[in-house]
Amino acid sequence: MRFSDLDLSKTYTYADYLKWQFEERLELIKGRIFKMSPAPRRIHQKASAIIFYNLFDHLKDKQCDVYSAPFDVRIPRKSKEDKEIVTVLQPDICVICDRSKLDDRGCIGAPDIVVEILSPGNNRKELQNKYEVYEESGVKEYWIIHPDEKTFMKYTLDASGHYQPSRLLTFGDVVTTPVLPGFTMALDDVFNLD
Repeated sequence: MRFSDLDLSKTYTYADYLKWQFEERLELIKGRIFKMSPAPRRIHQKASAIIFYNLFDHLKDKQCDVYSAPFDVRIPRKSKEDKEIVTVLQPDICVICDRSKLDDRGCIGAPDIVVEILSPGNNRKELQNKYEVYEESGVKEYWIIHPDEKTFMKYTLDASGHYQPSRLLTFGDVVTTPVLPGFTMALDDVFNLD
């Protein structure tokens, strides 16, 4: 089967996803197929590496783990059975503090922090579809980095289960999070990508 053989008007599950062996990278959002962008640009990869390194370095000898794409995050609604899961995402970076959510295939359930680095062509998907899924599933923090505009936005889940945005951060700002006490990341390091 090729990607072109798929009926994009149908809904699919993780069980279907596991059978596909396309070169194209895909994500499922509420059963709908979203084709991921081609290989990320250099600026995206460099920003991802800097953020991952900062998180990895902070998390040494701590309870939480950090992973970078490709890494499947399966969001179950009622059942954790493959044939019932209709959302499978590959965040650029995610932090998982509940290790019972980890298995050989990735993460099943909401990560504590999800980091998405925007690329041309994926902004609508990141800002609308994934935002809803991350909020509904209980991701504590959703970080959106725009390397071209050199901006950082953090959405934090409040007690009512809704995201509250931070102010827009950029050069000169430092990222902290109550999810990872003591963590700091200077955005000058993230955005100095030349």
